[in-house]
Amino acid sequence: MPRKGGDNQSAGSDRVTGPNGEIYIEYKQLGQAMKVIAVDAATGVEVTIMGPASAAQTDLQRVAVRKLQAQLEKDAGEGGPGAADSDAADDPDNGGTSGSKGWIA
Repeated sequence: MPRKGGDNQSAGSDRVTGPNGEIYIEYKQLGQAMKVIAVDAATGVEVTIMGPASAAQTDLQRVAVRKLQAQLEKDAGEGGPGAADSDAADDPDNGGTSGSKGWIA
């Protein structure tokens, strides 16, 4: 559907079943680019990719799902989304105090 200013924008959505459950996929065309958002239904973890609008929707979906799976694996290895950064305890700029007196330049 045409927008004011002449840019074309279209949107769509899908639901797919991934290895960890249901994944919601949203597509938004922004000019010559397609923005694809993948959301894990169980955790709410969300990733975004951009690709050419001329690319096959299945190819864009596959890339977005793989990126989501990689993010879920990363989060699982770090104790899940929102887990404290292990380096933060040693970083005085982030309030860390474990033996550090500060940065020397």
